Amino acid sequence: MTSFPIPTHDTVSPNNQALFDSLKKGLGMVPNLYATLAHSETALGNYLAFQNAKSSLSAKAREVVNLVVSQVNQCEYCLAAHTVIGGMVGFTPEQIMEIRRGRATFDPKLDALARVVRNIASERGHADPALVDAFLAAGWTAGNLVDAIVVIGDKTVTNYLHGTTKVPVDFPAAPALKG
Repeated sequence: MTSFPIPTHDTVSPNNQALFDSLKKGLGMVPNLYATLAHSETALGNYLAFQNAKSSLSAKAREVVNLVVSQVNQCEYCLAAHTVIGGMVGFTPEQIMEIRRGRATFDPKLDALARVVRNIASERGHADPALVDAFLAAGWTAGNLVDAIVVIGDKTVTNYLHGTTKVPVDFPAAPALKG
């Protein structure tokens, strides 16, 4: 495939220009994957609203979902971005690697989340009932499960966008999983 173009501030609609300005102010940059969403008049705004919607999941729990799903989908862009964000929310590099494998043995509640999310993502939504039961037994609620599935959907969108466009990764590369 030829190189997929990355929209710039000057090539997007006024609505998307305002979103670019907001992203640059908040993040210091417009990540290439977000910029790619701006090929559409509405996708970037819709995605940001979806990603930033209220959730019963903490920032750390959301990063568990993001890392697990990105690993299942083998998205080098999202793995790079969420490795950085995972560190920002307090995970160590070793914990991030374990989370990417679908486990979090350092925290029983996050472990149940990582395990069920890995199963849901790899089985395309057909969760193992025993893992759902273990998730609920670990102290999560049905509402938390629904919110985790919403985050799975959010991350799947960007995983698929990068998998299709292969836009350059503008975050430090995530380390390869060994073993």
